[in-house]
Amino acid sequence: MLAKCYTSALMGIDAYLVEVEVDISRGLPNFNIVGLPDTAVKEAKERITAAIKNSQFNFPMGRITINLAPADIKKEGSSFDLPMAIGILKATGAIRKNELSSYIILGELALDGGVRRINGALPMVLKAKERKIKKIALPLENAREASVIKEIEVYPLENLSQTVKFLNEEIIIEPYKCDIEEVLKENSSYEVDFSEVKGQQHVKRAMEIAVSGGHNIFMLGTQYDM
Repeated sequence: MLAKCYTSALMGIDAYLVEVEVDISRGLPNFNIVGLPDTAVKEAKERITAAIKNSQFNFPMGRITINLAPADIKKEGSSFDLPMAIGILKATGAIRKNELSSYIILGELALDGGVRRINGALPMVLKAKERKIKKIALPLENAREASVIKEIEVYPLENLSQTVKFLNEEIIIEPYKCDIEEVLKENSSYEVDFSEVKGQQHVKRAMEIAVSGGHNIFMLGTQYDM
Protein backbone atom coordinates (compact mmCIF):
# COMPACT_ATOMS: atom_id res chain seq x y z
CA MET A 1 0.00 0.00 0.00
CA LEU A 2 1.53 3.26 -1.16
CA ALA A 3 0.32 6.79 -0.51
CA LYS A 4 1.68 10.28 -1.19
CA CYS A 5 0.96 13.78 0.04
CA TYR A 6 2.82 17.09 0.17
CA THR A 7 4.15 19.30 2.90
CA SER A 8 6.76 22.02 3.18
CA ALA A 9 9.85 22.78 5.26
CA LEU A 10 12.30 25.60 5.85
CA MET A 11 15.89 25.95 4.71
CA GLY A 12 17.06 29.10 6.43
CA ILE A 13 14.27 31.61 5.82
CA ASP A 14 13.14 30.03 2.55
CA ALA A 15 10.68 27.16 2.17
CA TYR A 16 10.83 24.15 -0.12
CA LEU A 17 8.31 21.49 -1.06
CA VAL A 18 8.56 18.01 0.48
CA GLU A 19 6.87 14.90 -0.90
CA VAL A 20 5.80 12.44 1.81
CA GLU A 21 5.80 8.87 0.51
CA VAL A 22 4.30 6.17 2.74
CA ASP A 23 4.63 2.46 2.06
CA ILE A 24 3.02 -0.22 4.26
CA SER A 25 3.99 -3.81 3.57
CA ARG A 26 3.74 -7.18 5.24
CA GLY A 27 6.30 -8.12 7.85
CA LEU A 28 7.16 -7.68 11.48
CA PRO A 29 5.87 -4.36 12.88
CA ASN A 30 8.44 -1.68 12.14
CA PHE A 31 8.27 2.08 11.57
CA ASN A 32 11.08 3.79 9.68
CA ILE A 33 11.42 7.41 8.54
CA VAL A 34 14.07 8.06 5.88
CA GLY A 35 15.15 11.16 3.98
CA LEU A 36 17.67 12.70 6.41
CA PRO A 37 15.29 13.27 9.35
CA ASP A 38 16.62 15.06 12.44
CA THR A 39 15.81 13.97 16.00
CA ALA A 40 12.48 15.83 16.13
CA VAL A 41 11.35 14.13 12.91
CA LYS A 42 12.45 10.69 14.12
CA GLU A 43 10.53 11.21 17.37
CA ALA A 44 7.40 11.81 15.28
CA LYS A 45 6.92 8.02 15.19
CA GLU A 46 5.74 8.06 18.79
CA ARG A 47 3.51 11.11 18.35
CA ILE A 48 1.93 9.75 15.17
CA THR A 49 1.26 6.29 16.63
CA ALA A 50 -0.41 7.71 19.74
CA ALA A 51 -2.36 10.36 17.80
CA ILE A 52 -3.78 7.83 15.32
CA LYS A 53 -4.84 5.40 18.07
CA ASN A 54 -6.29 8.13 20.31
CA SER A 55 -8.26 9.50 17.36
CA GLN A 56 -10.01 6.10 17.10
CA PHE A 57 -8.29 4.99 13.90
CA ASN A 58 -6.65 1.59 13.42
CA PHE A 59 -2.87 1.78 13.39
CA PRO A 60 -1.52 -0.62 10.74
CA MET A 61 0.39 -3.72 11.77
CA GLY A 62 3.28 -4.30 9.41
CA ARG A 63 6.36 -2.60 8.03
CA ILE A 64 5.86 1.16 7.62
CA THR A 65 8.41 3.14 5.61
CA ILE A 66 8.10 6.89 5.17
CA ASN A 67 10.36 8.73 2.75
CA LEU A 68 10.68 12.52 2.87
CA ALA A 69 11.82 13.66 -0.57
CA PRO A 70 14.12 15.20 -1.65
CA ALA A 71 16.16 12.76 0.41
CA ASP A 72 19.42 14.76 0.22
CA ILE A 73 18.15 17.71 2.31
CA LYS A 74 18.06 17.41 6.10
CA LYS A 75 14.51 17.58 7.48
CA GLU A 76 14.06 19.47 10.74
CA GLY A 77 11.16 20.25 13.05
CA SER A 78 7.78 18.80 13.96
CA SER A 79 5.67 20.14 11.07
CA PHE A 80 5.95 16.75 9.30
CA ASP A 81 3.80 14.98 11.95
CA LEU A 82 0.40 15.63 10.39
CA PRO A 83 1.31 14.93 6.73
CA MET A 84 3.00 11.66 7.74
CA ALA A 85 -0.08 10.62 9.73
CA ILE A 86 -2.30 11.54 6.77
CA GLY A 87 -0.08 9.45 4.49
CA ILE A 88 -0.45 6.43 6.78
CA LEU A 89 -4.22 6.82 6.98
CA LYS A 90 -4.41 7.24 3.21
CA ALA A 91 -2.40 4.03 2.73
CA THR A 92 -4.71 2.11 5.08
CA GLY A 93 -7.86 3.37 3.34
CA ALA A 94 -9.11 5.55 6.20
CA ILE A 95 -8.80 8.49 3.81
CA ARG A 96 -10.72 7.69 0.66
CA LYS A 97 -9.93 10.84 -1.32
CA ASN A 98 -7.93 9.74 -4.34
CA GLU A 99 -5.88 12.89 -4.83
CA LEU A 100 -4.11 14.83 -2.08
CA SER A 101 -1.68 16.66 -4.35
CA SER A 102 -3.84 19.80 -4.37
CA TYR A 103 -2.96 20.41 -0.70
CA ILE A 104 0.11 21.25 1.32
CA ILE A 105 -0.43 19.78 4.78
CA LEU A 106 1.38 21.08 7.86
CA GLY A 107 1.13 20.50 11.60
CA GLU A 108 2.60 19.05 14.76
CA LEU A 109 0.55 16.34 16.47
CA ALA A 110 -0.25 16.06 20.16
CA LEU A 111 -0.63 12.57 21.61
CA ASP A 112 -4.42 13.01 21.78
CA GLY A 113 -4.59 13.88 18.07
CA GLY A 114 -4.67 17.64 18.48
CA VAL A 115 -2.89 19.77 15.88
CA ARG A 116 -0.37 22.23 17.28
CA ARG A 117 1.11 25.36 15.70
CA ILE A 118 4.30 25.29 13.67
CA ASN A 119 7.01 27.81 12.88
CA GLY A 120 7.54 29.42 9.48
CA ALA A 121 4.02 29.13 8.07
CA LEU A 122 4.22 32.30 5.97
CA PRO A 123 7.23 31.34 3.79
CA MET A 124 5.64 27.91 3.32
CA VAL A 125 2.47 29.56 2.00
CA LEU A 126 4.58 31.72 -0.30
CA LYS A 127 6.21 28.55 -1.65
CA ALA A 128 2.76 27.05 -2.25
CA LYS A 129 1.84 30.15 -4.26
CA GLU A 130 5.07 29.88 -6.24
CA ARG A 131 4.36 26.22 -7.05
CA LYS A 132 0.75 27.09 -7.94
CA ILE A 133 -0.72 24.94 -5.16
CA LYS A 134 -3.94 26.69 -4.18
CA LYS A 135 -4.80 24.95 -0.89
CA ILE A 136 -2.97 24.63 2.38
CA ALA A 137 -4.20 22.82 5.51
CA LEU A 138 -2.45 23.81 8.72
CA PRO A 139 -3.02 24.41 12.47
CA LEU A 140 -5.71 26.86 13.51
CA GLU A 141 -3.11 28.93 15.38
CA ASN A 142 -1.24 29.53 12.11
CA ALA A 143 -4.29 30.31 10.00
CA ARG A 144 -4.27 34.07 10.50
CA GLU A 145 -0.62 34.38 9.52
CA ALA A 146 -1.05 32.15 6.47
CA SER A 147 -4.20 33.88 5.23
CA VAL A 148 -2.26 37.09 4.54
CA ILE A 149 -1.54 35.59 1.10
CA LYS A 150 -4.88 36.08 -0.61
CA GLU A 151 -4.32 33.71 -3.54
CA ILE A 152 -4.17 30.64 -1.25
CA GLU A 153 -7.12 28.90 0.42
CA VAL A 154 -6.12 28.35 4.06
CA TYR A 155 -7.97 25.58 5.92
CA PRO A 156 -7.55 25.72 9.73
CA LEU A 157 -7.27 22.37 11.51
CA GLU A 158 -7.82 21.51 15.17
CA ASN A 159 -7.25 17.76 15.35
CA LEU A 160 -6.49 14.64 13.31
CA SER A 161 -10.04 13.30 13.32
CA GLN A 162 -11.39 16.59 11.93
CA THR A 163 -8.66 16.59 9.27
CA VAL A 164 -9.60 13.10 8.05
CA LYS A 165 -13.29 14.01 7.89
CA PHE A 166 -12.42 17.16 5.95
CA LEU A 167 -10.27 15.29 3.42
CA ASN A 168 -13.02 12.66 3.05
CA GLU A 169 -15.46 15.55 2.40
CA GLU A 170 -17.62 14.47 5.34
CA ILE A 171 -17.45 17.96 6.82
CA ILE A 172 -16.89 21.42 5.37
CA ILE A 173 -14.18 23.73 6.66
CA GLU A 174 -14.41 27.24 5.27
CA PRO A 175 -11.15 28.88 4.20
CA TYR A 176 -9.84 31.25 6.86
CA LYS A 177 -10.12 34.94 6.02
CA CYS A 178 -8.42 37.84 7.75
CA ASP A 179 -8.66 41.60 7.35
CA ILE A 180 -5.11 42.74 6.64
CA GLU A 181 -5.94 46.37 7.45
CA GLU A 182 -7.24 45.30 10.86
CA VAL A 183 -4.12 43.23 11.51
CA LEU A 184 -1.87 46.18 10.66
CA LYS A 185 -3.94 48.44 12.90
CA GLU A 186 -3.61 46.03 15.82
CA ASN A 187 0.17 45.95 15.41
CA SER A 188 0.69 49.67 14.88
CA SER A 189 1.19 50.56 18.55
CA TYR A 190 4.32 49.69 20.52
CA GLU A 191 5.33 49.90 24.15
CA VAL A 192 8.63 51.56 23.27
CA ASP A 193 9.57 54.04 20.57
CA PHE A 194 12.86 55.40 19.23
CA SER A 195 11.54 58.92 19.80
CA GLU A 196 12.12 58.27 23.50
CA VAL A 197 15.84 57.85 22.89
CA LYS A 198 17.66 61.11 23.63
CA GLY A 199 20.43 61.98 21.20
CA GLN A 200 22.02 59.29 19.00
CA GLN A 201 20.49 60.90 15.91
CA HIS A 202 22.95 59.27 13.50
CA VAL A 203 22.19 55.83 14.97
CA LYS A 204 18.42 56.30 14.73
CA ARG A 205 18.76 57.61 11.17
CA ALA A 206 20.85 54.57 10.18
CA MET A 207 18.24 52.22 11.62
CA GLU A 208 15.43 54.03 9.78
CA ILE A 209 17.30 53.61 6.51
CA ALA A 210 18.02 49.92 7.22
CA VAL A 211 14.38 49.18 8.04
CA SER A 212 13.09 51.10 5.01
CA GLY A 213 15.39 49.16 2.70
CA GLY A 214 14.84 45.80 4.36
CA HIS A 215 18.51 45.55 5.36
CA ASN A 216 20.05 43.71 8.28
CA ILE A 217 20.90 45.44 11.56
CA PHE A 218 23.59 44.32 13.99
CA MET A 219 23.34 45.97 17.41
CA LEU A 220 26.28 45.65 19.79
CA GLY A 221 26.56 47.16 23.24
CA THR A 222 25.68 46.90 26.90
CA GLN A 223 22.21 47.27 28.34
CA TYR A 224 21.87 49.24 31.54
CA ASP A 225 18.78 48.93 33.72
CA MET A 226 17.59 52.21 35.18
